[in-house]
Formats: sequence, structure tokens, C-alpha cells
Amino acid sequence: MTLKKASLLIIVILIIDQASKLYVKTHFTIGEDVQVFSWFKILFIENPGMAWGTKLSDFVSFISDGTAKVMLTIFRIIAVCFIGYWLIDSIRRHANKVLVIGVSLILAGALGNIIDSVFYGILFTDSNGAIAEMFHENGGYGHLLQGKVVDMLYFPIWKGYLPEWLPFWGGKYFTFFEPVFNVADVAISSGVGLLLVFNKKAFRNNSEMPLEN
Repeated sequence: MTLKKASLLIIVILIIDQASKLYVKTHFTIGEDVQVFSWFKILFIENPGMAWGTKLSDFVSFISDGTAKVMLTIFRIIAVCFIGYWLIDSIRRHANKVLVIGVSLILAGALGNIIDSVFYGILFTDSNGAIAEMFHENGGYGHLLQGKVVDMLYFPIWKGYLPEWLPFWGGKYFTFFEPVFNVADVAISSGVGLLLVFNKKAFRNNSEMPLEN
């Protein structure tokens, strides 16, 4: 797979991801939802931290939320640089298409969420109680590198009480699938899943293959 094709895949995912986020951000308030099917909702939430809304400051108490957010965003940028290098190096070494596609999906998803983290704080006003405005004269809801990631895909496929005989969770109300996510998250999960399922094919030894000049 060529760098041109990998770049096209990344660009398409980024366009879909950002278009969906921009639409939700400029048409919904926080917590507002639209029922698409009984098992699928468009539900607007914002994630200020890591996976499932956790923040670095939740684990390191002496760091403020703002500082923790900046640190997390910088870490994500560094991680994306490494993933980008991994992708380019894999293409140069004529790695298996599965590896290139998997890494491309991960990179596209990571870039999609980084755009939110870096720019959304200065581009948009707050979405609590009112629909956000873009490029408002008074500025955004935060600073550079302090944006919140926009999530909107919610699939409550099953809701109910778990059997009493289950350890730890028995008798508790449970929703599957509870997390709310976005297109970028889907890309990352798909890329990781692809590499895990087809790991032998993706990571076969290419040491004897010629490098691309």
C-alpha cells in the first residue's frame, strides 16, 4: 500500500470525523439527543480527558484540570508523531497491507481527536445550556490545547438487570454498550482490532524486503 493511498484513507476519515463533530457541536447542546433507532442515539457529550471521561488530574491530585489537559494533549501529539513515523517506515519497508491499513486507521483517529483537543477550546463557545457558536467575538470556552473531545455515537443495545448469581455485578442495572464515542474512536478501535486479529500477517518479517527510495 502506497503512502498516497494511506494518506487518502486518513483524510477521508478525518473529514467524516470532523464533519460529524462540527454538526453536533453547532446544532446540539450538551446532553441533547436524537433517537435514530431503539438501539442507537445521537447523544452529544464532551470528553475533557482520557477514555470514558477520566482525567489525569483524577490520578495526580496536585495537578489542575487545565494543566492536566495541556499535558495530555502534548502527550497525544507526541504519540501521533511516533505513529506517523511508524506508518511511513512501514510503507518504505513494503510492510503487509494489513499493517499499513491498521496504523493508518489509528493515526487518523488520533489526529481527529487531537484536532478537538488543540483547537476546539478557542474555536467554540461553551455548549452547556446553549448551542455553541464558532469564531465568537469574545473567544472560545477555553485556551489552545485545552479543547474537549466531542462524542456523539451511543448504542444502548441492551438495558436491564444482571442475574443475581453474577459476581460483583449481580443484580445491578447494566447498559450494553454504555460509552459514547465518535468516528475517530471507531477508527482507532478498528485499527487496533485489525492488528490484533491479523497480527501474524501484519507483523510478518519484512527484514529481507528492499527499502523504497
